[in-house]
Amino acid sequence: MDPAPVLILPGLYNSGPEHWQSRWEAAHPEFRRVVQADWERPRCADWVARLDEATDATPGAVLVAHSSACALVAHWAAGHPGRRVRAALLVGPSDPEAASYPEGPTGFGPMPRQRLGFLSTVVASTNDPYVSLERAGQFAQSWGSRLVNVGDAGHINSESGLGDWPKGFALLEELRRT
Repeated sequence: MDPAPVLILPGLYNSGPEHWQSRWEAAHPEFRRVVQADWERPRCADWVARLDEATDATPGAVLVAHSSACALVAHWAAGHPGRRVRAALLVGPSDPEAASYPEGPTGFGPMPRQRLGFLSTVVASTNDPYVSLERAGQFAQSWGSRLVNVGDAGHINSESGLGDWPKGFALLEELRRT
């Protein structure tokens, strides 16, 4: 079986050149970033519409979401239960209901808690400032996702110093070949 296509879903502010999502995209030109119209003050409904367009154009994709894009996937899945993607890698799912959630985005909370309807893996760290490991575990459980704890890795972003993040890429490859 051929590996599934990949849609990269950055969180707030997009993912800069040193972010593992950008590095994966640069190394794999067949991966496609879903570009949002507003990265700094997004409306969840707008992001959901853009994701819906991207999944229509890329059937059977694996979604690779970081931070607020994990909430995007949960909202999209709750509102589009008939739409099929192969799987989702949900990394550092920031909690839109927490006090630490940044100002600017609208409509991302409350976090949908329905099963996603496709295979998924939630990756969380023990010291993420935007979601506790316990809360990430609650999201994973309600979504029907496997939870992977990567230890002290902050928000699992550029500042975490992960580089190409080979362990995360291995998780993606598992999902692509399922």
